[in-house]
Amino acid sequence: MDMSLEDRMSSRLCLLRRLVLTAFRIGAFAISLGLPIICYLAAFLCNDVTGCPVPSTLHLSSVTLEKLKRETGWPGITGLASIKATLWVLGYYALSLLLHAILPGTEVLGTELTIGGKLKYKFNAFSSALVVVGAAAVGTFLQGADFPLWTFIWNNYIQIITANLGIAFFLACYVYIRSFSVKKGNKEQRELAPGGHTGNLIYDWFIGRELNPRITLPLVGTIDIKSFCELRPGMLGWVLLDLAFVAHQYKLYGSTSDSILLITFFQAVYVFDALYNEPAILTTIDITTDGFGFMLAFGDLVWLPFIYSLQARYLAVHQVNLGLWSSLGVSVLQGLGYWIFRSANNEKHRFRTNPRDAQIAHLEYIQTESGSKLLTSGWWGRARHINYLGDIIMAWSYCLPTGIAGYVIRQGTPLSRDSTHLIDHPTFAGSQIVQGEAKGWGMVITYFYVLYFTILLIHREMRDEEKCMKKYGKDWEVYKKKVPYRILPYIY
Repeated sequence: MDMSLEDRMSSRLCLLRRLVLTAFRIGAFAISLGLPIICYLAAFLCNDVTGCPVPSTLHLSSVTLEKLKRETGWPGITGLASIKATLWVLGYYALSLLLHAILPGTEVLGTELTIGGKLKYKFNAFSSALVVVGAAAVGTFLQGADFPLWTFIWNNYIQIITANLGIAFFLACYVYIRSFSVKKGNKEQRELAPGGHTGNLIYDWFIGRELNPRITLPLVGTIDIKSFCELRPGMLGWVLLDLAFVAHQYKLYGSTSDSILLITFFQAVYVFDALYNEPAILTTIDITTDGFGFMLAFGDLVWLPFIYSLQARYLAVHQVNLGLWSSLGVSVLQGLGYWIFRSANNEKHRFRTNPRDAQIAHLEYIQTESGSKLLTSGWWGRARHINYLGDIIMAWSYCLPTGIAGYVIRQGTPLSRDSTHLIDHPTFAGSQIVQGEAKGWGMVITYFYVLYFTILLIHREMRDEEKCMKKYGKDWEVYKKKVPYRILPYIY
């Protein structure tokens, strides 16, 4: 018997759904495997053994596995991890948890849950970070660049990546398994993420089944795993990595360059700004919409600190001196980006919390049927995601100080006209660090951040648009006519 039109349509939709789920599964698996590999590649292919990038990558026709192993300082599979590094990293996480528990903090209610009610959060990431950085500053004052924290980070860099990757993998598995205990009407206000329970194991593990997984620990109390990982271990770890790289450059050269100091300062300002404004994360898509799975665990604990600090790691070996005018130029760029980023976010926060505030009371807006108000003047009248423009500008200020990047380490050769540094440090035993044929190719590493971050923000902007279209309907169409630009006024 022939199938009816309805049956054929239903069959096609089922097939389409299976194809979409298969694509999601393959994509989630590829990302879960590929991104950790990128972290390791960035670490091995830009190093203090032979150069950045390693010489073999410039002559792919003659590359061999053995040659790559020598040039990258490959430690072997077992050398990727160490018990010592893992224990110290776990100690760092334990300290973060302890500081969260014992230091006073601000208690804030989150946004309304779909199941009703609001979760309570304790925020003290800023004061916690001050304690850690303050202790590191005292240690550095007493012991200089040889302070054990800095030397440990440099000497165990690969093993620290592996330890954090292991923690991210464990958390993703733990919250995935535990998410199956979420019951309707539970008193703990636990709920599943809207897009995190498709029934596909790999995809749900990656994207996160539970929206706000929490755990109660002895001596620490209740910890919201997602908000804790969002800012604490990884963001502060980013700053600590930068500082370790500054210390290493000083050990090699006996001085620190303006480029590495500027990058470290710019990124520290960004991190401490985020920590100071910690409650603002409660309205981000990460907290309100996304579940907590491997995507966020890996992104917060591995990708962010180790990829975002690549510029400082590069400069730790290849010292770049910008001079006065170039330093002023990137500082102006950073200042412009930060001004846009912070001003726009402050304006939105004031409007949400106190619309009668004199600083924003004059702003125009449209009232939506859902009860929300959408700004159509001020910063948010220029573009619907104007804060992302500030982020992208700041990203350029992190990368530009590395210049036209790339270097080769020539072991024990005499000085030549293109040499930039002759190092007397025991690590290099008089070898030269020259740009040579590597010049420009190192930009694949040092400018990766701005390329990735721009793509990330554009993708996030698209997700935000889709979410807002569903939430506001016709009101969003009206809003788009009043504010036609997405990120860059008059262009995009």
